Amino acid sequence: MPKCPICNKEVYFAEKVTSLGKDWHRPCLKCEKCNKTLVAGSHAEHEGKPYCNQPCYAALFGPGGFGRGGAESHKY
Repeated sequence: MPKCPICNKEVYFAEKVTSLGKDWHRPCLKCEKCNKTLVAGSHAEHEGKPYCNQPCYAALFGPGGFGRGGAESHKY
């Protein structure tokens, strides 16, 4: 029986969500930054950890800054 990477308990077929090459419990598949519950296939991954696409992954690992170089140019 596969084990969930978060809670380390067995993942049964009825509760299994497969993402990032691992089997998870549905409530355990959460964004590393904001803890939002994710749906398999609709999130991003960085170093084997899941992140929601917007805003967490984009803010943490997307292109730096925005604007034209003025006061509004910053990275979250």
